Amino acid sequence: MRKNSKKFFFTPLHNKTKRNYIERMMNNKVEAMEVAEIYDFDYWDGERKYGYGGYKYIKDYFKPMAENLINEYNLKNGSSVLDVGCGKAFLLYELKKILPELEIYGFDCSKYAIENAKSEIKEFLFKHNAEDELPFTDKKFDLVISTGCLHNLKLQGVSNALKEISRVSKNSYIMVESYRNRQELFNLQCWALTCQTFLDESEWVWLFDNFKYKGDYEFIFFE
Repeated sequence: MRKNSKKFFFTPLHNKTKRNYIERMMNNKVEAMEVAEIYDFDYWDGERKYGYGGYKYIKDYFKPMAENLINEYNLKNGSSVLDVGCGKAFLLYELKKILPELEIYGFDCSKYAIENAKSEIKEFLFKHNAEDELPFTDKKFDLVISTGCLHNLKLQGVSNALKEISRVSKNSYIMVESYRNRQELFNLQCWALTCQTFLDESEWVWLFDNFKYKGDYEFIFFE
């Protein structure tokens, strides 16, 4: 497994969305956080104040990222990929479209997300919590990915998740929310509904080192 390397796979997608930070903060945010943390219909497909405001499959939206992952980690038909906190697993679906014989698994804490994944890959998904031990053998997967999940765990949960990701992967890539300055911290605090671990770039890197995570990573920022 390579030493930590910073990537930019998800950032172009993240930056496409316009966000009104003050509006979210002022829109009964405490109640919205409580609803969002159930990770049911309201979070995925309800009003925007509770989460995504309708998390639907958009054809080819994740295709560039899927292609980048395939090229970066030399994935082929027959390779294996696990998505930790996969949500509706649209990225896994895109990977599978490009490599039909790719062995995929994905899990999420949200039963609703799994039930509303694409029917073509639903059989490869299961409900599980990211901080819990994974039901897989050591180095089972050529690549383990996790996008937008680990910052939603408390610190001990992050530690457990990183340990398990490292254990079952040959290569790994995770994306988490972070900040570089006070304005981005303020924006993140206004916007985030489910984030439990607020760390700047240097703190995340320190955490990776101390938790012995050797995989790749990406930070997204709320500018």
